[in-house]
Amino acid sequence: MWVFNSIFGKIFEVIFFPFRNMSPWVGMVLISFLTALWMLFVFRFTSNQEGIRKVKNRIKAHLLEIRLFKDSLIISLRAQGNILRYNLKYIGYSVKPFLVMIVPFILILIQLNLWFGYQSLAPGQEVVLKAELREDLSLLDAEFMIETSSGLEVETPPLRIEENSEVNWRLRAKEAGIHELTLILNGEKFVKKVAVAQKPLSKISSIKVHRNFINELFNPGEAPIPGDLPVISIEIKYPSKHMNLFGWRIHWIIVYFALSIIFGFSFKGIFKVYI
Repeated sequence: MWVFNSIFGKIFEVIFFPFRNMSPWVGMVLISFLTALWMLFVFRFTSNQEGIRKVKNRIKAHLLEIRLFKDSLIISLRAQGNILRYNLKYIGYSVKPFLVMIVPFILILIQLNLWFGYQSLAPGQEVVLKAELREDLSLLDAEFMIETSSGLEVETPPLRIEENSEVNWRLRAKEAGIHELTLILNGEKFVKKVAVAQKPLSKISSIKVHRNFINELFNPGEAPIPGDLPVISIEIKYPSKHMNLFGWRIHWIIVYFALSIIFGFSFKGIFKVYI
């Protein structure tokens, strides 16, 4: 899974590379536009375009029928029934392209969360480091150490939370860069990257997980921890990033869906796609 994540992640690194010093909006507009084009392509070649065209025309005709014969209850009810029937038929025509798109679309969202989901730390900013451990490991008997580069400072001893099988530390960012910290548990070493003062559009991985298909699928930012080791995950609690629109803080996924839909409907006529 890690090989696939690395290759797939490189695609987004290439796409976003020229725009890393620009506002995240530039990268968001670009990826939304590319997504819209991909969705139009898939929809055109996996759906029954002629069937969709006919169904939409029938729906329009029955809507017009309701307006023209609004004084006739029988005709209006019959037209509404036909509209419902053709809407169901339209949904049936749309199922295949949506099934084709669903898995790639989820993979795209997972990758985009690395670029738009988290804000890198500022020098001087404090953050929590969380390590989740296997339940059969005794936290009281375990020995923990944290080694960091000069860009990070560990401010607290380990806080052991037995009921959650986790250990927390408070870190302070000191210098810009991608720094590595090493968690040492009973002699075993686990390395986690920490992003400080990165460019406006940067790839930030908040969590490193143990090797498992589902875990790796949804957390593709760093190479996984071998599954036979006692650490389940190592996480940096980065602040969330939001898209700023005239002072409004909007979650990136809302912006992504909105822009993709706008671009899709704007270009469907150019590419002769019936949606």
